[in-house]
Amino acid sequence: MKKTLTQKILESHMVSGSYVPGNEIAIRIDQTLTQDATGTMAYLQFESLRISRVKTELSVSYVDHNTVQIGYENADDHRYLQSVAEKFGIYFSRPGNGICHQVHLERFGRPGKTLIGSDSHTPTGGALGMIAIGAGGLDVALAMAGEPFYLTCPKVIKIYLLGRLQPWVSAKDIILKVLDLFGTKGNVGYVFEYDGPGLETLTVPERATIANMGAECGVTTSVFPSDAMTRRFLKAQQREGDWIEIRADRDSEYDRVVEIDLSELIPLTAKPSSPGNISPIRECGPVKIRQVCLGSCTNSSYKDLATVAQILKGKVTHPDVSFIIAPGSKQVLENLARDGHLADLLSAGARLMENACGFCIGNSQSPPTGSASLRTSNRNFPGRSGTLDAEVYIASPEAAAASIITGKMTDPRDLGIPYPEVSMPETFYVDDRMILKPKDAEAASAVIIYRGPNIGPPPTNDPLPIQLDGVVTLKVRDNITTDHIIPAGKRMKYRSNIPKYAEYLFEIVDNTFYERAMKIKESGRHNVIVAGLSYGQGSSREHAALCPMYVGVKAVLARSFERIHAANLVNFGILPLTFLNEEDYDRFVQGDEIHVPDIRNSLSGPGVLQIHNVNRNIVIEVSFQLTERQKQILLAGGALNRR
Repeated sequence: MKKTLTQKILESHMVSGSYVPGNEIAIRIDQTLTQDATGTMAYLQFESLRISRVKTELSVSYVDHNTVQIGYENADDHRYLQSVAEKFGIYFSRPGNGICHQVHLERFGRPGKTLIGSDSHTPTGGALGMIAIGAGGLDVALAMAGEPFYLTCPKVIKIYLLGRLQPWVSAKDIILKVLDLFGTKGNVGYVFEYDGPGLETLTVPERATIANMGAECGVTTSVFPSDAMTRRFLKAQQREGDWIEIRADRDSEYDRVVEIDLSELIPLTAKPSSPGNISPIRECGPVKIRQVCLGSCTNSSYKDLATVAQILKGKVTHPDVSFIIAPGSKQVLENLARDGHLADLLSAGARLMENACGFCIGNSQSPPTGSASLRTSNRNFPGRSGTLDAEVYIASPEAAAASIITGKMTDPRDLGIPYPEVSMPETFYVDDRMILKPKDAEAASAVIIYRGPNIGPPPTNDPLPIQLDGVVTLKVRDNITTDHIIPAGKRMKYRSNIPKYAEYLFEIVDNTFYERAMKIKESGRHNVIVAGLSYGQGSSREHAALCPMYVGVKAVLARSFERIHAANLVNFGILPLTFLNEEDYDRFVQGDEIHVPDIRNSLSGPGVLQIHNVNRNIVIEVSFQLTERQKQILLAGGALNRR
């Protein structure tokens, strides 16, 4: 039987189940990664498992999100993370070493391996021919403990690339075209697998941009074959020995095949306020740009920044534009400096930020009130930039450079200058001294884990009650992201203090939610959330389930869920329920009292529950798509309760 690349890697790691799309399978995980915004809770959960040492081939703890240390909380968490890494056999990438996905691509990713990470953009590793999947921190903790990772066996969409990109068109425009074709919802349970002669022209960093932003479509992951271009990248990273060739069998069957002719693509942008709101740049009109942010895990490679440096060489930033750069790693920054590109960027007026997530997650460089910011990052959700009424556009580094020069949204083809062809270095300057290697078991046994006053144990949940008596505490619209549920930016310093972090639940949607929810919980009733389509899209942040669990949310009724968030809800004992008829969403209003009798026994039934809306005296049917394993987790009140 001819096999896709996805099938080859998954089957070689299968622990239970069989490769039948739609069925639950369990796979062995070779590598894990965490970042500090989600990793602190992941390691607190790992500690609660009472395992003396990680059981993966490789686990890495990165500090890249909350590197702006205002107050003691972030600094304390970073000390905690370093001591945990020393204790349990984990590599520790220190603050300043770079963004997890960029560094993992450079130093640790290996073709044919499996990787899960507590960050939704972990699929970046698919650029190297890995099955790399974003997951909740608890799933990562369990993988580090040697447990398999459970997922729905995916369907596979082949994206067949033809031709080659024209000057001023880049990999960013490829993934924006994919978003234009597929949108940001309706793709749960699929993998994008790239193939075709067009791949021969795309470097690993370019493939990484595409794999990274596949997360915005909601797919499980994206994967590229490991070929000669992969080998070239690993050789430049001085680890050619990690390379193997792995690709799909010729004539393997896919659930769908989509062709994209690279030569026909043009510069695109994702307009406010969704990565799926795609438009040709020339159709945007003369949008005045006040800020340009270059970097993030999507476009912060050597090639990205060197290309912008070449475009800006001898020029200066427009007087009305604040120009920010955040290199993806220390390696990128050092190689830019050695090759002279950094000097050209600084001469053009660039403001050099840390090698960190920074502006992408809204914890620095918020744009001015009501202004337009053009960014090379991957998300432009409302308020994510730190300025609620800002208009954030997503575009390529080339388009960013053009707007830096002109002060307005500009198709880079309209600059009227030759396109600079930047070649990848044959060999990168490599210095891994900012990555601390694990201590051996004997030395690790003497390590004392540091805990600051902001760090508390993971909160526990009660088993699922016999019956659910609740209140619709909040009703929200379609496309609610994890940023809407629990904010990033300045609030993330409370990520290891759930009682405090929970106070900010839904603050940009309804800042009275927390107070209402706590009153309902204290009255002995349950909180229920009603939501529209694609609930929980965006970040893998498990706090978007953990904090609702803390305030007594027992169920979410939605038109549809995104994959990672639905899994996180189950992990923390919250029922993800889907309306059988989408119109039933309109039959609930905030404040309705609901009743579900004998809910524990109902979970053993055929997948349908009856929700009694007491206020309206009606009964609504909702469905649940849960495996037997997930049902047992819910009955126990969460995954940690089952151990």
